[in-house]
Amino acid sequence: MKKAYAVIPARYASTRFPAKPLAEIGGKPLFWHVYMRAKEAEVFEDVWLATDDERIEKKAEELGVPFVHTRNDHQSGTDRVREAAGLLDLDKEAVIANIQGDEPFVRREMFLKLLEPFGDARCESSTLGVILDEEKDRDRILSPNQVKIALAQNGEALYFSRAAIPFARDGVRKAPYVGHVGVYAFTRAVLEKMADFPPSPLEQTEKLEQLRLLEHGIRMQVRLISEAPHGVDTPEDLEQAVLYYGSHPEFWVK
Repeated sequence: MKKAYAVIPARYASTRFPAKPLAEIGGKPLFWHVYMRAKEAEVFEDVWLATDDERIEKKAEELGVPFVHTRNDHQSGTDRVREAAGLLDLDKEAVIANIQGDEPFVRREMFLKLLEPFGDARCESSTLGVILDEEKDRDRILSPNQVKIALAQNGEALYFSRAAIPFARDGVRKAPYVGHVGVYAFTRAVLEKMADFPPSPLEQTEKLEQLRLLEHGIRMQVRLISEAPHGVDTPEDLEQAVLYYGSHPEFWVK
């Protein structure tokens, strides 16, 4: 297995939730929880925060979270991760994980699943998904905030969408709804390629950075996990995350 590193992109500005990385759960900001989960997993050589905001950097310094200062003009979190990988001069043969800073409840098992495809030297990138129940998860399926994945038989992503795909035209569902879980891993070579590609039409339409890779013929493996973590996209999600945190002591601040 190649060496693996993790970078947590965090920006202050957000149309749905400004200052989200500094929003607190249990008295600590979101990015700190993500960093601690990644460090405790003991599957990465090292973990860094990547941000362009002095307020986030100041808080990271207070909490002992290593960070990299990146530009403020990146179109996506993965673009920020690529710049960080270059500034850190990470191994050209390494696998770089992009762990979004709004996933405070990621688990070690998820990271193992994320890195698993790279046991095959041909793997270029990977991400995670979770099967959604058509009845129980109806609101998530219909929500544009929950990205859905269309999967190939070999586990590769065919498409990502904010729409409820795949659509069952005759009401008989042969393929399940698969929700996307927002963590990625890439070879360093693919990260560099992605930086050379301009934002693509599908990416700009759906506002999903991973579509840039698919549009340029780069394959992405998807590994399924049994339960999605409670990500934080909106202030309402934060309220739910605080409640979840309160009933799950394994995530409590130590």
